[in-house]
Amino acid sequence: MLRSMIAVGALCLIPFGAKAQILFKTDFDGDEPLASWQAGSSELVEVGDGRCLHVSVDPDAEPLGAVARKPLDADDLKGKTITLRARVRAEGLSEKPNPWNGVKVMLILETEGGTDYPQLDLPGEDFPWGEAFEVLRVPEDVTAATLVLGLEMVSGEAWFDDVSITEGNRIWDQGQRQEEQFVGHDVPRLRGAMHGPEFVEEDFRALVEDFGANHIRWQLNWVPMDKATEWARDLDAFDEWLAGALDECDKAIALAEELGVLLLVDLHTPPGGRADAGVCRMFQERRYQEKLLEVWDTIARRYAGRDAIWAYDLINEPVEGVVADGLMDWRELATAATDVIRAADPGKPVLVEPGPWGGPQGFSTFVPLDRERVIYGFHMYLPHRFTHQGVHSDPVGPVYPGEVAGRDWDKETLREAMRPAIEFQERFNVHIHVGEFSAIRWAPENSAYRYLRDVIDLFEEYGWDWCYHAFREWSGWSVEHTTDPGDLEPAEEPTDRERLLREWFSRNERPAL
Repeated sequence: MLRSMIAVGALCLIPFGAKAQILFKTDFDGDEPLASWQAGSSELVEVGDGRCLHVSVDPDAEPLGAVARKPLDADDLKGKTITLRARVRAEGLSEKPNPWNGVKVMLILETEGGTDYPQLDLPGEDFPWGEAFEVLRVPEDVTAATLVLGLEMVSGEAWFDDVSITEGNRIWDQGQRQEEQFVGHDVPRLRGAMHGPEFVEEDFRALVEDFGANHIRWQLNWVPMDKATEWARDLDAFDEWLAGALDECDKAIALAEELGVLLLVDLHTPPGGRADAGVCRMFQERRYQEKLLEVWDTIARRYAGRDAIWAYDLINEPVEGVVADGLMDWRELATAATDVIRAADPGKPVLVEPGPWGGPQGFSTFVPLDRERVIYGFHMYLPHRFTHQGVHSDPVGPVYPGEVAGRDWDKETLREAMRPAIEFQERFNVHIHVGEFSAIRWAPENSAYRYLRDVIDLFEEYGWDWCYHAFREWSGWSVEHTTDPGDLEPAEEPTDRERLLREWFSRNERPAL
């Protein structure tokens, strides 16, 4: 996930009833609204009863892109938790060369240690008017700040309106604390790994009977995932894929019932797939939201009363981007999906991950559902440049504990990275599940082992259930393979990472089904 680390940290709340301080706001109406902007070729255009900022870039333009810049008072932002918000629309967008390019609602924050570029997660494809926001923490040592709106390294048109920066985060004032924390099982802890989407009985049995897992996160995952992001736009093709995926899930449920293991059924591929930057198309097109509800009705009716299913994970790593006018945001859609499931299988637990990408920082902007028997989950891959080194474009080199991307990482840094999840649990008295975590096996000096040791210690400290990513899926994440990336066969002797999982799994108790 491409997100500045300044978005991760302890949450600063404004007391309930207090008025959030507006640090910057413009609707581009009034007299000379661009007087203090470096507007370039940007222009004001009429929209509804007012005006908005319009940026247009011709495909032959050099350089490709155009932005408007507004200098901000860095002292007003220094050390504060802020909410950046805007209404945005885009048409005719060209393909962006990098995930961080495209439509920009971004801050440039210059600090003594470098420059941060926090921005809103926006689709890489055309999208109608909608609102997006992000809560982030501004570094104490910020020396200069600039707001940027426009297009970067792409052609097309974009419109911007109702742009604001406010202090703090009032989102959590909307949520209700549970009187009693709902866990949904009768054992001290669920510990296991991800598996699927193809059922392999030998692997399933090995994970439960040999390793000792009492929990499996079963993926309904259309692979290869990079192609499925486009395939899932065709809803007839989606139905055909889902039918086959559920046939595989049938086998997993039957064996789970035999072995006494709880499954979390995870909708890994959402209807409509994902646009660039991982944005779920269902937040721009109504038919995909309607399809999600239909899918959960189908699944819940098929498996009603099957006790081996602990809960349903509604969407893997949701990313809203811009929520189009008239569509449900993620919390509203998750609530609607929960109601659909409960109509078919009353009382069935559901698991909800926050956006974007199901990371712990997403809890700083998420409000618990106004429903009972809900579990909240996140995925832990921070710092990404360590856990994913040698995957895609991240170079091999970082060691844990140690410096990663200019920051020292150790167990306490990991704790702070997960702080939004910790505070979410404490504030609302909800149960937390870590559905994915890992570190690539070839991290230098066997440091993937030390990373896994520390994150699991933290999960256990806070009483969280957890699933390792992943069991016998790809050798890069395999605890059964050595630290040598060229060695594609399982190790002759258990690795430190395998011993770590086995030691924790040895403490498992079997749930009553």
